[in-house]
Amino acid sequence: MKLYVMRHGQTSRNKINHVLGRSDLPLDHTGIGQAATAGIKLGNIHFDAIYSSPMKRAYQTAEAVCKYQTNPAPILVDKRLIEQNFGIFEGLSREDETYQAEKKEYFKPFEGGESYLDVAARVYNFLDDLTKESCKTKRENILITTHGGIARLIENYFNGMSNDDFRTYFMKNCEVRIYDFPKKRIDQLEALDEFELEQLENKIPELEQEKKEMKTERWHCSGVRPSDLKK
Repeated sequence: MKLYVMRHGQTSRNKINHVLGRSDLPLDHTGIGQAATAGIKLGNIHFDAIYSSPMKRAYQTAEAVCKYQTNPAPILVDKRLIEQNFGIFEGLSREDETYQAEKKEYFKPFEGGESYLDVAARVYNFLDDLTKESCKTKRENILITTHGGIARLIENYFNGMSNDDFRTYFMKNCEVRIYDFPKKRIDQLEALDEFELEQLENKIPELEQEKKEMKTERWHCSGVRPSDLKK
C-alpha cells in the first residue's frame, strides 16, 4: 500500500514567511490554484481513504483533490494531524533568531505551545492506528493532507533523520511525498528472546576490547602511559 502525504496550499502567512502553526487561515488565491493543480495531477490515482487535519487550509486542499477523483472517498478529519502549536512565536517571522534557536530544542515545548516530542506522540499514534486499520482492509492508496511540521515528523517516522536533516527538512505547498505503508521493521515492544540475548552477550567481549584499545590510543596520543597512572 502507498501512503501519500501532502502539505496544504499557500496561505497569506506562508507568503510572507511567518509562523502559521495553529492560526486557522484559509488558502489564499495562489493556494487554491496549487491545490487544484495537485488534484489534477493526482486525479488518476484512486484514494481508498483521505485523512485531513481539521484546519481550513488542509481541509480545503483535501476538497480540491476530491474534485478530480472519479469516486472520491469521504474526507476523514483527525485532530492528531493538526499543525504544531508554536505558542508565543505564532505570527512572527520564521527568520526570528529566538525562534530559530528554540526550534533546535526538540524536547522543550515552545512557550505556550508544544515540543516536537509532543507532536510526534500524537502523529505516530495516528500512524500506528492507521497500520492496524490497514491490516484489516485491502486499501491500496491513502492520502493525508496536513502541515509542514507534521510532514517532517512523518518523514522521520519512515526515514530516520539526523538533527540537522530534521531541522532543515522542508516541503513546499502542495508537494507530495509517497511512502510504502505500513512501515516495515518497526519495533514491536517485544522482549529479546534467548537467541538475541546470546548474540548480544557474544558481542560484549569484542566491545570491551574495542574500549580498551580506544583508551590505550588516547593515552598514547596524550603522552601519558597507563603505568604512570598507578604511581
